[in-house]
Amino acid sequence: MKWSGLIVAPDGTHHLLENGNPAYAERFDEVFKFHAPGLAPVLRRGEAWHIRPDGQAAYKRRCLRTFGFYEGYAAVVEPDGWHHITPEGHDTYAERYMWCGNFQGERCTVRQTDGRYLHITNQGVPAYDKRWGYAGDYRDGVAVVQASNGHSTHIDKQGNLVHGRSFIDLDVFHKGYARARDTDGWMHVDERGKPVYTRRFAAVEPFYNGQARVELFDGSVEVIDETGRRVIEVRPALRSDFAALSGDMVGFWRTQTIAAAVHLGVIEALPASENQIAEKCELRPDGARRLLRALAELQLVRNKKGLWDVTPRGAYLRGNDPLTLADAALEYAGPFSAMWKSLSDALRRGSNWTAPDVFGDVAKDERRCEGHHRMLRSYARHDYPEVEKALALRGDEHIIDAGGGLGTLAGMLMEAFPKLKITVLDRPEVIEQGKREVAPGNGIYWHAANIFEAWGLKADAVILSRVMHDWDDHQAEQILKQARGAVPIGGRIFIIEMLIEEGSFSGALCDLHLLVATGGRERSSVEFERLLRSTGFKLLDVQLIAALPSIVVGVAV
Repeated sequence: MKWSGLIVAPDGTHHLLENGNPAYAERFDEVFKFHAPGLAPVLRRGEAWHIRPDGQAAYKRRCLRTFGFYEGYAAVVEPDGWHHITPEGHDTYAERYMWCGNFQGERCTVRQTDGRYLHITNQGVPAYDKRWGYAGDYRDGVAVVQASNGHSTHIDKQGNLVHGRSFIDLDVFHKGYARARDTDGWMHVDERGKPVYTRRFAAVEPFYNGQARVELFDGSVEVIDETGRRVIEVRPALRSDFAALSGDMVGFWRTQTIAAAVHLGVIEALPASENQIAEKCELRPDGARRLLRALAELQLVRNKKGLWDVTPRGAYLRGNDPLTLADAALEYAGPFSAMWKSLSDALRRGSNWTAPDVFGDVAKDERRCEGHHRMLRSYARHDYPEVEKALALRGDEHIIDAGGGLGTLAGMLMEAFPKLKITVLDRPEVIEQGKREVAPGNGIYWHAANIFEAWGLKADAVILSRVMHDWDDHQAEQILKQARGAVPIGGRIFIIEMLIEEGSFSGALCDLHLLVATGGRERSSVEFERLLRSTGFKLLDVQLIAALPSIVVGVAV
């Protein structure tokens, strides 16, 4: 009987011949397609195996689940784990995994018990030493793998990097091009990992005979050629540029609405009815209704049978949330919004604008100072959990966390490496708040100092986390000179910042915010390399982590 002509019956219990008649008398709970060498997976009463075209078992073994044969091997699940078997039902290898894929190009993706992925050969041995956060199938000798930081790249069959470039998302190559996504959107890259055009899209399909269907951010769909130029529009925009621009211009509506909800105590009063909110927060009934409706449009609150409550997103505006953004809402709607009014002067040639002393202004107002640093602590708690893994510390170093605020990152590092000694260096008022809010005896030391002057400390390494972006290049060099004076030759420096990628516009608005708020700027890895070189350091590495910031690693020379 020719197995290639057999199809699964509509009820999924058996296979049919090409003429529509049953291929055999047996019935199963579930059957799947036949694969070479002419075997099909079946399931009945909790047991799984493979059958021949006549419906008879190909072997005596029974599994929990079986899958199709690819390149002569089939993935199966048994009580002790996932693995592959031969058509005769024999183990291909002794190892067991949490999950197995199918063999493609003499390689197969598997997941270990620790959750990490790798590829094995058709002899069942690892194809390389490295382990990944995820690994896809090979096509034409190249596979996509995802590192622990969430970024993806291409590797060859020996596990070597094909081009060394990484992306937020990535596909295998198809006719010389791969779909790839960076912070600005989707595109196509060549076999060197380089974008083949400058445009970015909401979605792209693989090239087919030199053309690809793509979706733009306004919802329109085009067909482009291999240079990224539009060949034809196949769907008009779903959103007009006029409406999109208008929406951008009223972004302050959202900022002020959120801040009003925090300032008036609406978030803290929930859950409550509309009338209860009006009473508790001393609002006009119409005012309470209108504000709650606006917050619902922002998906911060919801109404169920007349009772208003916060959504998971809105819960971040509660003051007692560990990641509270209540203080941030007041900062952005108040002092920061006022600073943005000077953007034109800050950009204009010949202007007498000077950067505000935001940290000095914050220090003058005790209440604002506490709120401002709680805001920074929330961002640190959200963005820094992956930092300790990327620093590759021995675990017994003395580290200066310069500009370390309330010691959030220091606390995370101490939890991971209890034998560390960490000195948090910051302005006197920040150090005092840190001492009040952080429990003593946790291995963290506090040191009040001017970050631009000699610190009076010696250490093995210095961390500058979201410090450098607050200052212009001259001030940044002054900070790095003090850091260099605090570490010996061979001592390391870790600069944690959002990096501006070459050719990308991501982070440009944050860059403008830093300009008007502090006179600072976001930088690329090339710019950090120059700053390090001019202050006695050498760039060692740039670590991407599964968060907004990256880690620039330098060594004192």
